[in-house]
Amino acid sequence: MAEWQELVLRTSQPEALAEVLEACEALAVTLKDAGDEPVLEPAPGATPLWTDTQVVGLFDGAVDRAEIESRLRAGASQWILSARWDDLPEQIWERTWLEHFRPMAFGQRLRVAPHAAEVPADGRQTLRLDPGLAFGTGTHQSTALCLHWLGEQATLGPKVLDFGCGSGILAIAAALLGAQSVRACDIDPQAEIATAENARINGVDVELIPCAQADSQTHDLVCANILASALISLAPQLTACTRPGGTLLLAGLLQTQAAAVEAAFPGFSFDHRDQDEWRLLIGCRNFSD
Repeated sequence: MAEWQELVLRTSQPEALAEVLEACEALAVTLKDAGDEPVLEPAPGATPLWTDTQVVGLFDGAVDRAEIESRLRAGASQWILSARWDDLPEQIWERTWLEHFRPMAFGQRLRVAPHAAEVPADGRQTLRLDPGLAFGTGTHQSTALCLHWLGEQATLGPKVLDFGCGSGILAIAAALLGAQSVRACDIDPQAEIATAENARINGVDVELIPCAQADSQTHDLVCANILASALISLAPQLTACTRPGGTLLLAGLLQTQAAAVEAAFPGFSFDHRDQDEWRLLIGCRNFSD
């Protein structure tokens, strides 16, 4: 008998089917890309899904497959496009995870690593992070571009804002790298929970604020790793959050979207960095603006 069983379903309604699997007492439910479609870093509060999505339920090896299939036919047959069972051997799940998420260095000053990973004593600040409730571990190109920039700076300035913080990775990195006051906001309550917990684990202070109050003061550095459309619509607020002479990092956009995003911020002079098809815009707010 297999130690674990995995039920892989292709579906037109992934979120609804995930709820049905949870009701069937699946030990874990995961959504996966059934094709090869990139997903952008999400806008605050958004839950991005692929056009062709798999829902994968993990069950104990002794579970009765026929019973699970019967319950699925009764409650979700109209949503299921295909289904298959896979047997899984016993694994040390922590070790399996570490094989896929290894410590990553960003510049000369920063590293992101899972909690259980050993890291060298090379002078870098180590940000400990495992997957959780919100997006952002540094593996996505747009997040990596931001982290590389942060890890290369000798100083970030005393006041930093992470707008659309997700897991809080950019806010926590700024705090570890010496920022004196770090604020973060996100309209997703799960992101706020994840940011607070990750900040606690890393021993730094991050002040969570409502997004509507983010421009109540200006900042030396503002990071916004969301989506091109959200960056454009938020341009007036993000501009107001950045002090004259301050820096604005805009990420979560493709190279083909960069011109439209830059045009929404006429008071900034921009440089950029690219990774694959993704672009990071590094803006300096003009004093004359």
